Amino acid sequence: MSGSSDQELLHAYAQTGCEEAFAELVRRYVDLVYSVALRVARNTQLAEDVSQTVFVALARNARALASRSVVTSWLHRTVDRAYLACGYEPYALELWTSRGEPGHEHSGFELREGCSIDDAAAHLDGLGIPHRRDDAGHLHLVDPEGYGIELMPFTPRDPFPDVGRTTDTLPGFRARKLGHVNVLTGQLEAMRDFYRDALGMSITDYLGVEGVWLHINADHHVMALVGKTPAHFHHFALDLVDWGTLRVAFDHLGQHGRWLGWGPVRHALGQNLCGYVRIPEEHCFVELYCDMEVLDLPHSAREWRDDPRGSNLWGILPPRSYFRFDEAAIESERHQLEALGTPLPPL
Repeated sequence: MSGSSDQELLHAYAQTGCEEAFAELVRRYVDLVYSVALRVARNTQLAEDVSQTVFVALARNARALASRSVVTSWLHRTVDRAYLACGYEPYALELWTSRGEPGHEHSGFELREGCSIDDAAAHLDGLGIPHRRDDAGHLHLVDPEGYGIELMPFTPRDPFPDVGRTTDTLPGFRARKLGHVNVLTGQLEAMRDFYRDALGMSITDYLGVEGVWLHINADHHVMALVGKTPAHFHHFALDLVDWGTLRVAFDHLGQHGRWLGWGPVRHALGQNLCGYVRIPEEHCFVELYCDMEVLDLPHSAREWRDDPRGSNLWGILPPRSYFRFDEAAIESERHQLEALGTPLPPL
């Protein structure tokens, strides 16, 4: 099949699963991918792992790429990324080699079954929301605060839970899933309307006039909006099954020099047990949680009083550093200065 074009080979693989076609693509580009990966990773074993991951991603996206992509440019863009999965999903977290400031680039949402990318694009067009379509056919747009969003087509999943499947690759200690993201915003009503009307989410809870939590299924929330300025991506959250697993995680992180910016916490709103680990390198937190509320659907939005019990039934409110990402806040938190009586200096 050496005489076939890249698109012909991708089409053959996507339509019929032709291994010979995919093997020809690997033969053409494996040296290119490995050389770029080695330049980025500076480690031969890691470069090999990255190369394998890139071709797995190529196979996964073959159908979309066959009709709209130049393979070499797609490979160049993909080779400096890592895709991390919690379980058997294609990936939960996408890491890019930084070309500027570190931090959040976008949050990705999968469309519901029966809603195509064309349907989503037409819906956005009807609302006058600008968007672009990438080589894989995914839609990219921004919300009112400028946070990036990627919309991906629905992908059928194996109906059986992880525990009912066999693996020789997944570790015993791992997150179950990436459950939600949380952002700070100075445009709470506009952001609520965007995620409800443009992306089709439903409101789970209000916390006074300071926050809105939204869901897309029976999980309590997939998106949380907190009315604080300056606007900033705050955290993404990983489900760790139960309190025993959280204890192991917090011990492990503490032994590696990490700390909880807030926690352990028992939220009344959401019911989850959790702690928030600051990641100074990426200007965000990671929430590790368990026992999140499962909603009875259909669900009617609730209004919680904005008091300490709504935030933490165990009584400790977050330090002011929890809502900031500047060096003064990080150092105050690292050395527990607020707890020792030293106020956080103003921005």
